Amino acid sequence: MTIKQFNATYLANDDRLLFRFNTSEDTEFRFWFTRRITLFILAATSHLLVKNLEQSHTPEAAKAIAQFGEEAIKKEREQREAVKPETYQPASSYPLGADPVLVMDVKCAFEKQEGEDMLSLDLVLPGGANINLKMAGLTLQAMCLLLNQLREHAAWGEVPQVQDVSVGAGDTHAPGKPLVH
Repeated sequence: MTIKQFNATYLANDDRLLFRFNTSEDTEFRFWFTRRITLFILAATSHLLVKNLEQSHTPEAAKAIAQFGEEAIKKEREQREAVKPETYQPASSYPLGADPVLVMDVKCAFEKQEGEDMLSLDLVLPGGANINLKMAGLTLQAMCLLLNQLREHAAWGEVPQVQDVSVGAGDTHAPGKPLVH
């Protein structure tokens, strides 16, 4: 499944985002993102991106590279929108149904896939089911830019900073592979 477009709308009465994306296979997925879920996605992806960059750069350089990437995506999108605003194209198939599904929780981790760093984003749905999205570079940054713009519009406050914690002796998570939940 390859993501083609993202779309999100802030619904003030519900204080939620209607987040949807379509794929190159002409399918569409629709989700409700709460404030907690949106802020978590923004905080976790930012933290994991910097941690991933720190594997080959100093912490200061990693933060600067991540910030530069965000600014470049934002400017590129503004230029593209000024020329011709992109219209979201709804799909003809809805594997989870046409009604949005409430995202209950999110899990994020970076992993290598075909030599490329990918963010694995697990959207936990009611009943314990989940949808896994794998995104790299521009797709990930575009999603975060969209969510951040809506966070600002909704006046949901600043994105919280993720604190580094040591992996304890009882943890089964592999060291050096950040996982945020």
